[in-house]
Amino acid sequence: MKIISKTFKLLTVFLLVIGMTACSSDDDNTTPPPTTTTIVDLALATNDLSTLVTALTLADGDLVTVLSGNGPFTVLAPTNAAFDTFLAANNFGSIQDVPTDVLSQILLNHVISGEVTSTALAGLGSGYTSTSATGAGGNNISLLFDTSNGVRFNNTASVVNGGADVDADNGVVHIIDAVLGLPDVVDHAINNGGFTALTGALTSENLVTTLQGDGPFTVLAPTDTAFGNFTNPNSNGLANILLNHVLGGVILSTDLVNAGSGYAYTSASGPNDTDLSIYYDTAGGVVFNGAAEVAVADIVGTNGIIHVVDNVIDLPTIATFATTNPALSSLVSALQYADTGAPTVPWIGTVSDVTAGPFTVFAPTNDAFGNVLTELSLSGFGEGTGELNAATTDAVLLNHVVSGNIQSSGLPNGTVTTLGGNITADNTAFTLTDGNSRVSNIVTSLVDIQGINGVVHVIDTVILPAE
Repeated sequence: MKIISKTFKLLTVFLLVIGMTACSSDDDNTTPPPTTTTIVDLALATNDLSTLVTALTLADGDLVTVLSGNGPFTVLAPTNAAFDTFLAANNFGSIQDVPTDVLSQILLNHVISGEVTSTALAGLGSGYTSTSATGAGGNNISLLFDTSNGVRFNNTASVVNGGADVDADNGVVHIIDAVLGLPDVVDHAINNGGFTALTGALTSENLVTTLQGDGPFTVLAPTDTAFGNFTNPNSNGLANILLNHVLGGVILSTDLVNAGSGYAYTSASGPNDTDLSIYYDTAGGVVFNGAAEVAVADIVGTNGIIHVVDNVIDLPTIATFATTNPALSSLVSALQYADTGAPTVPWIGTVSDVTAGPFTVFAPTNDAFGNVLTELSLSGFGEGTGELNAATTDAVLLNHVVSGNIQSSGLPNGTVTTLGGNITADNTAFTLTDGNSRVSNIVTSLVDIQGINGVVHVIDTVILPAE
């Protein structure tokens, strides 16, 4: 028993010593925090990126701190030689000579939000992503990538051998052999091999300098295939056709989708040097003038934005706007039915003819046609009893057409002579009164729809011949 008692006492003392030793060990040997390697750390440790490091410290926006943050970032890191070439090409003696605000944007044009590996780019093949640089309308500038022969950006810079997927704790670095300048809309077109016909046409028509201006522009850029399919059936001038793809301002695809449908103005010239209109409808994709659908949207440059379209958009006629807007389908039906009789003019042929006119057309909506049929107790177009025959349809249409291109600002206050007789305009109330004292309201949101052969103003009531 004494032996057992002594054993327990010795064991207790032993355990107490071990416990005290363990506590002492915990107090004296704290675990060091884990080390991290940021993108900036990688650049600092890479001799061939020393100019990049200097640029980051000089540029506005405290980019060293930004790229030391959590990210993740993808950084396209130009080599020292790439910076030397860039400085020489832009007449800078050193990186210190580049304005710091410009330098900041150039560097941000090499930063992509998120971690994008070369494998991910190769899987996509080619396309556009957004950088952190600021372009037109405050939107992030777009960057073209193409992996058909290595990994190439904006058809300017390639990832150097062994320079892909340099991993950092807050992202990934791809080392590239050229500095990426800030692209305008012309640069984006030149960089993309699918726009050789467009860039060639812009050059031949002396429009390159125009689109290198301040803008901002929204450019609908037809592909090479689109140009190949275009036959210019109306022999319109190429320069005016090209300008028919240039809209003022920055119009994103989301702006168009949110609006649903409507009209904008292009830079093409119509009668009296008016800007031609363009109709967009987003019911099934984003489509312009019923002819060209957006294939790639929102390519952002410094002075504008590009939407790639699958067809060349010819200069619009009055017929273009009547046939592409579903709200005017009854007017088209009326024009077609009037042509089945002995029309005063061949209606469809006339409104489609780029050399005709110019005319001013007051275009009734579908509801307006439905209402007038009810008003006259008619069931529709036809030659039977209770139908609107071709001769009467022709007479009705004549009261909606005026010779000359009269925009809403030039609408007179008083008598307006249509092809079918006189009506009265009130340019303050924006109304038209026919010979039967029936009043039609001009839809103020749908005026001055300008075609190459005339202008359209939408109205809410059909104008009838005077009885």
